[in-house]
Amino acid sequence: MYEIDPKRTDLVAEFDANPGGPYSRELTMVLNRLRLGPMEERFIVVCTKRRREWAVARMPTERGRPVELIEGAVFDNEDDAARKVFRLRWRTVTGHEPT
Repeated sequence: MYEIDPKRTDLVAEFDANPGGPYSRELTMVLNRLRLGPMEERFIVVCTKRRREWAVARMPTERGRPVELIEGAVFDNEDDAARKVFRLRWRTVTGHEPT
């Protein structure tokens, strides 16, 4: 499994600059790990008002349970919500806050 170096803040900056891609090879590997690797807490973007509002939510640990919206994590554009999810997943996987 790909190990993320928490000191690679350049990859955080690359994602922030263009959340929709295209991505460098290294950032692609990081994103694959953050999106597909095992995690106890999995965060996602949820569209709460069509084309107007996106929120960050925590996936339930049990199938069939509702997602839990994260308080204060509501955005008026999808890119900002994606940036927040990236940071939450980064912290979950590496144990470090991205800067």
